[in-house]
Amino acid sequence: MIYLDNSATTPLHPKVKEVIRDALDLFGNPSSMHSSGRQVRAILKESRKDIADFFNCSPDEIIFTAGASEANNTVLKSSTTCCAFCSDNRGHIITSNIEHPSVLNTLKCLENQHVEVTRIKVNNRGLVDPADVEAAIRPDTVMISIMYVNNEIGTIQPIQEIAEIAKKHNISMHTDAVQAVGKIPIDLQKLPVDFLSMSGHKIYAPKGIGILYKRKTAKNICPLITGGHQENSMRAGTENTLGIIALGEAIRQCKIEMEDNKKRIGQLRDKLENGIKQNLDHVIVNGDPAKRTNNITNISFMNIEGESILLRLDMHGIAVSTGSACSTGSLEPSYVITALEVDPEIAHSSIRFSLSRETTEEDIDKTIEAVTETVTFFRKMSPIV
Repeated sequence: MIYLDNSATTPLHPKVKEVIRDALDLFGNPSSMHSSGRQVRAILKESRKDIADFFNCSPDEIIFTAGASEANNTVLKSSTTCCAFCSDNRGHIITSNIEHPSVLNTLKCLENQHVEVTRIKVNNRGLVDPADVEAAIRPDTVMISIMYVNNEIGTIQPIQEIAEIAKKHNISMHTDAVQAVGKIPIDLQKLPVDFLSMSGHKIYAPKGIGILYKRKTAKNICPLITGGHQENSMRAGTENTLGIIALGEAIRQCKIEMEDNKKRIGQLRDKLENGIKQNLDHVIVNGDPAKRTNNITNISFMNIEGESILLRLDMHGIAVSTGSACSTGSLEPSYVITALEVDPEIAHSSIRFSLSRETTEEDIDKTIEAVTETVTFFRKMSPIV
């Protein structure tokens, strides 16, 4: 299998596999006072510190969660239910129209509770204009939530500028950084966001572990999961020991490999795009050609349904996506591509290729060959006039 769906999830890093195997017998509860508990607690403390060092923040600003979906829910639901944010009214939230479903669907839920939401439209390259964000601010705006990198087209949003706008207006700023971590540097001493979410399984750690970063000076949040006093009373439940240890190692490997991976993967992505465009006509690369991460390319093949391409490529042993894995099962075109205000046919014919540290030049050569065969096959049945 040539796996080019790494924006959906990544395989475990070999070093992460090693630390998981080594930690399998660490069964103690980190909240326990005996030696088994203290041993685990010390290891979790080390992982928390390594993660904090990676983001250049304090360890006590890191809250372990089951993933970014939980972290996003925690922040957004707190923004209009916690008295630290608002009191008499339910408040107003600003977001974009291409956020991850864990943001968009949470905001739909909040709208049913009389929260008002403004969804900023992106331009035809998939970018939010910070001026539009500032223009949408109202006296009752309690939060701005804009994703750092889009999961379908890889566009990098101007989070620094948007966060500075939020700070100027004394509004809490949250960013879903799932697709940014490990691809671009994030220094939380320089980036003035109040909250940041990430998931481990996008950076070669297991599923079921992630973090919510909460700046010390940020407004208080209400825990989504209440119970014990774990995570400074911000997230109840016995900690996912293996997940946290694995995430700590994945972050350590990100720190070592990120720059080399960024360069190599970017070259492979460019080779993939150029090879496809050289072999096929009526091909469109979606999103901004420059302001994007190096691991994602989203390509539309005119006159062919994306699902047909995906299934035939799967027969070739190549795994790709027609959009976010969280939207699998929907017959609607990608809402992200649709938001670019393109022809509906372009949205229906889009394929996301997402590369990883394990992608090779041979993988790309075989993918170009398979895509060319697949598109030629379908166009013979339904040629473009």
